[in-house]
Amino acid sequence: MAWGVPPRPPSSKVQALYELCKRTFSSPSAAGASPPPPPADAVRSISSLMDTITPADVGLRDDSVEEDRGHGFFDSNFLKSSARVARWAQPITYLHIYECDAFSIGIFCLPTSAIIPLHDHPGMTVLSKILYGSMHVKSYDWIEPTVLACSQPARLAKLQTDEVQTAPCQTSVLYPQSGGNMHCFTSVSSCAVLDVLAPPYSEDVGRICTYFHDYPFSSLAAAGHTKVAGNPDSYAWLEAINTPVNIYMRPGMYTGPAVQVKPNFYIAVAREDVVEQNS
Repeated sequence: MAWGVPPRPPSSKVQALYELCKRTFSSPSAAGASPPPPPADAVRSISSLMDTITPADVGLRDDSVEEDRGHGFFDSNFLKSSARVARWAQPITYLHIYECDAFSIGIFCLPTSAIIPLHDHPGMTVLSKILYGSMHVKSYDWIEPTVLACSQPARLAKLQTDEVQTAPCQTSVLYPQSGGNMHCFTSVSSCAVLDVLAPPYSEDVGRICTYFHDYPFSSLAAAGHTKVAGNPDSYAWLEAINTPVNIYMRPGMYTGPAVQVKPNFYIAVAREDVVEQNS
């Protein structure tokens, strides 16, 4: 083994992102509980790297998304609404880059007017970078302690983001309890979003995506005398949606640099020591 030799620089920004995530995010426990978010400086390092990633770095062009209907469905839970379903009737393409127990890396490519509905990220830290195009982003965090509506099973949340974001723009970060853990995307133009989820969704351990419908704060009464600070329009009631609906989603072919998965460093060193002793 060549001790003291500095490691080779990553062969691509995708490889650098994988290696940084590998060092930053730990796998969930055997019981499936999500690990706590990593230190803020570690998340900033990943965010800073993602800020530099361009469509070309992941094998995309700015016009990669076509306005066709495609095939395939993404089964989820959301409100039955013919008007909204019509807007979703364009395929959203998902490009898988890498996934392990600790994190996943992938790209969502949305045609114009496509929607990824309001949903949560239980126990997750999520980094999202718009690679090209424009999208409207709306996000919420729960109000703590919990405030419930008196007339239906809805919970009070505070609006965190409600704006159109256009590439190039900085990477956004959400945490299990802050940063806009519940969010929805509506593409203003065809666009692509690079996503890092840590840890990924997993039905086996109960880390399931829940979809919501949001109601204006003034439309429902709270169970009790609840007053909100500031503008009431900055708050909304979120109700989990339990009726299934199909959202058009298809897998795509990722054509960017492949991730080179590296073995655990200590295992590699041990194996090299054994080879040297036997030689």
